[in-house]
Amino acid sequence: MPAHVIADPETRLDALSELSQRLLASARRRGASQAEVSCSEETGLNVNVRMGEVETVEATRDRGIAVTVYFGQRKGSASTADLRDDSLEATVEQACAIARYTEDDPAAGLADPELMASAQAAADWRAYDGWHPWMLEADRAVDLALACEQAGREFDGRIENSDGASVGTGGSLGVYANSHGFVGREGGTQHSVSCALIAGRGEAMQREGWYSIALAAEDLESAASIGRRAAERAVARLAPRPVATGEYPVLYAAEAARALIGHLLGAISGGALYRRASFLLDAAGTQLFPDWFAIEEKPFLPRGLHSSAFDAEGVATREAPIVLGGVLQRYLLGSYSARKLGLASTGNAGGVHNVQVAANAGGLDELMRGMGRGVLVTDLMGQGVNTITGDYSRGASGFWVENGQIQYPVDGITVAGNLKQMYAAIEAVGDDVETRSQVRTGSILIGRMTVAGDSGGDEA
Repeated sequence: MPAHVIADPETRLDALSELSQRLLASARRRGASQAEVSCSEETGLNVNVRMGEVETVEATRDRGIAVTVYFGQRKGSASTADLRDDSLEATVEQACAIARYTEDDPAAGLADPELMASAQAAADWRAYDGWHPWMLEADRAVDLALACEQAGREFDGRIENSDGASVGTGGSLGVYANSHGFVGREGGTQHSVSCALIAGRGEAMQREGWYSIALAAEDLESAASIGRRAAERAVARLAPRPVATGEYPVLYAAEAARALIGHLLGAISGGALYRRASFLLDAAGTQLFPDWFAIEEKPFLPRGLHSSAFDAEGVATREAPIVLGGVLQRYLLGSYSARKLGLASTGNAGGVHNVQVAANAGGLDELMRGMGRGVLVTDLMGQGVNTITGDYSRGASGFWVENGQIQYPVDGITVAGNLKQMYAAIEAVGDDVETRSQVRTGSILIGRMTVAGDSGGDEA
């Protein structure tokens, strides 16, 4: 069995569970009124090649222990990777010392005990089909990476250089336990193949890539197809032309569209809300999107990239809408942010669990035909989002579309608007769902945005 594969996950989880109980008991002996422990182990293998040569072969094995204690509403945390008894005891003592010297925080403390996931759900870590070790030896990983890059370099004579290809595989196990008596187990694998290629030469060079990521190796795209897709995307970007500054429909390809949803999720997260650093303060229950638009959180999705029965505090996750009928249904809260806002945890400590945007249209080609004329955005650069006002301005590249067909590549443009107005102006969501992220969305068409390009361009 390859060294990066965890041979007996059940035994390792048993050991992590036992360790968590020892640390909780140590915290109680030191007078902590509440405590929580996270224990994790990770292994991996990653190889990188470039221009037909092996650059790196890296095997990893990491572990971590984090202890948080509460003395009333005073909190202290400490962590270690050293599993020796004296080091573990010192970690608990350090957390307790920190807590004794901090001030009371009325929002501090474990999540409410009645919100914990059931013992059965917390223990059934294989429930969502996320454990699929890849018996991949280093030599075979190198062969896959080389084949991926070679397929891309041979695809078109205009591919002149490469940023390389990579193959990675790994597994992780974790236990979260707290003094409510909750013990939750998690385990998952993740595998990837990627390639980045350079077309053209000199100032005309264009770099593009492609990658595949999955929990099971059989769900990955083939290495050769990834290389060819990277090459196809790089060649398609050659000889970009300018676009005149103006207002146009903007179609975000699925891989770019997930960033639009990411801005929404950030704005409705508890941390942004209680700090009043969100353009969606007091927006729950209001219409933000067209009345057909919907987003649902799906934490129990088989082979979902972030499926789990409980969040980072042990709170039970639930399948529930975030947006329904265009109306924002709820915020994304852990226990701390919920208390700061006078609300209840939504089971989102640590983030969301597989967000699904409902489609109302076909694939990218259908959306381009519906758009008729405008900009297809395939890549975004920079930050360019004011989280307090929602003002949006990001560098972008992609293609000019005329009569529903791609005409030529464009780059060096900026797409701008205000996120509230952009969300309200969404005309369609495609069914070409991007599955390489926990934000699962198809392409998104926005009826009109400001596109800043070259004032000397031909389009008007």
